[in-house]
Amino acid sequence: MPDDFERMWADLGPVGRSATSGGYFRQPWTSAEVELRSWFVAQCVARGLRVEADGLGNVVGWWEHPGASGPAVLTGSHLDSVLDGGAYDGPLGVVSALAAVDALRDRGFVPARPIGVSVFAEEEGSRFGLACLGSRLVAGALPWSTARELRDRDGVFLGDALAAEGLDGTPLSLASVGTFVELHVEQGRDLVDRGAAVGVASEIWPHGRYRFDFTGAANHAGTTRMEDRADPMLTYAMTALAANKQARLAGQRATFGRIDVAPNGTNAIPSRVTAWLDARCSTDDGLASLVEAISAQASDRASRDGTALTVTAESVSSSVAFSPGLAASIAADHEGGDWPVIPTQAGHDAGTLSAAGIPTAMLFVRNPTGISHSPAEHASMPDCLVGVSALADTLERLAGS
Repeated sequence: MPDDFERMWADLGPVGRSATSGGYFRQPWTSAEVELRSWFVAQCVARGLRVEADGLGNVVGWWEHPGASGPAVLTGSHLDSVLDGGAYDGPLGVVSALAAVDALRDRGFVPARPIGVSVFAEEEGSRFGLACLGSRLVAGALPWSTARELRDRDGVFLGDALAAEGLDGTPLSLASVGTFVELHVEQGRDLVDRGAAVGVASEIWPHGRYRFDFTGAANHAGTTRMEDRADPMLTYAMTALAANKQARLAGQRATFGRIDVAPNGTNAIPSRVTAWLDARCSTDDGLASLVEAISAQASDRASRDGTALTVTAESVSSSVAFSPGLAASIAADHEGGDWPVIPTQAGHDAGTLSAAGIPTAMLFVRNPTGISHSPAEHASMPDCLVGVSALADTLERLAGS
């Protein structure tokens, strides 16, 4: 017999968990993520689902009831994590999808259309720097010739990392998919404020990752006079403050969360500081304006510091407006009233598939603290089970006769 939700959740708990912080390190094509992928395949097999895996690490378990035909309904999420991340971001959608299949079978539901439960690889971009990498390749939004040249922090090429796992980079086909539904823990407090356990997504804010390369002149920290320095760390520090100010003034989001310094010595002025900006806005024009304003202030400061700056957009995702009709039909007419329809500022595989022209929807499960990408990320077990039921209801509506 396949495991129920609580048993599955307990099985995933130890995998890739840090004994120090309690957070998760489930980077793609590493032992923890490979273990989770194997677990997922085993759960699909236990349910009699036909497993389809591609050359990237994307996996789908298909429930193909005799007589089912037409465009498939796909659900699922991802199993990888950010560095030192939480337990719920991604895996909640995968475990909930498997449990929703069980719930539908317990109801005696007979799907008129095939239902697939999916796991997409490298959603977080925590290893190779490009979010939703697996779904981008499947959707045709990124050519393999470009993707294979991506490098991780240790200089390993994506193509080589896949080859080490026996994968060749060939993506699976989504030609049969008519609708995609992703369940995800909410990464904010909207549902808490509304007093609702589940909600439906209306849109995803546009967002991007930008690399700022500040260069200067390495020198001795003690013997070099302050007025004689070309210190890129000063330029970076002002830029981080400028990003915070510009985002606050615009009511948007800007974060420098990662830096790399050379030569990285305590008693040396650095020669280079590389910093990565994560920016998110309510509109595409707003995102462009925010990054332009931050870059302009950084360039101005660099000219005064005697340093140089190069800004590179590593990935930019445009705004995604989910089908209002689909969202409304999923949210309407439930016990206790309609589910709320809310925006999200976080990126998801659902956004990639929506941009590729696949009708897409998202369900969110309440996060009592609103904290995400952190070991403190959480959702209560009762709310998780409500999420399973909500996903089962949604799949029944979409895959029913």
